[in-house]
Amino acid sequence: MYPLNYLLQFAAVLAFSALIATAAEAQGVKVNGKEIPQSRIEAGVKSRLSQGQPDTPELRNSVKDALINQEIIAQEAIKKGLNKKPDVAAAIEINRQDILVNAYVQDYLQKNPVGEDALKKEYERIKVQLGGKEYKARHILVEKEDEAKEIIAQIRKGASFEKLAAERSKDTGSKERGGDLDWSVPGNYVRPFGEAITKLKKGQMTEAPVQSNFGWHVIRLDDERPFKAPEFASVKSNLERSMQQQMIQKVLADLRSKAKVE
Repeated sequence: MYPLNYLLQFAAVLAFSALIATAAEAQGVKVNGKEIPQSRIEAGVKSRLSQGQPDTPELRNSVKDALINQEIIAQEAIKKGLNKKPDVAAAIEINRQDILVNAYVQDYLQKNPVGEDALKKEYERIKVQLGGKEYKARHILVEKEDEAKEIIAQIRKGASFEKLAAERSKDTGSKERGGDLDWSVPGNYVRPFGEAITKLKKGQMTEAPVQSNFGWHVIRLDDERPFKAPEFASVKSNLERSMQQQMIQKVLADLRSKAKVE
């Protein structure tokens, strides 16, 4: 199945736009009796403007011509029964559902906007959760507790934490750096790990392995420093998107609980 852009280019080669453009009406246009409404043309113009193109008569004619070309080819495809091919019909249905889902989400968010007070409340909650310090830690992650205990014993006898991390840690993101996790606040880690870091003093290693859903950790705190959360204004838009996503997830969960899925 050819992509739409290819079909549009093919239509251009056949000079459809030059043939049809003169028949285009100012308020929408009909192609073989089927109307392309002005609202659809304006939506195409809006899409081009969002890409930084200037609003000119040439741009509007280009959008109209492209829609005419699409309609001509689509009509020909239907005449050939291509819309009944399983893969084409499936693609059409997926596209239809995507449009409906997006329309539902946008409608819900417009009717249930996240207020300024709710945003500030969530900002303060996260700020408290992040705390006033950030920590620079290293860890060695292994699958079994006994292996973690053995590693702790070796380090206490003088073995290099960094070397053991490189050799035995299953955290591929940090092992090549000797287990270095760089600077972070405790809230960015899974709870057992974050809580363990806050109980350590600079240079100290956990006396016993710390278990998380990833496995067993041997943790060493290399340094700590004060942490200042970013200002509300700088994170407001990201925070709003996050809260909107949470709202949609909650709506989806509610709808799924009521749906009959067999």
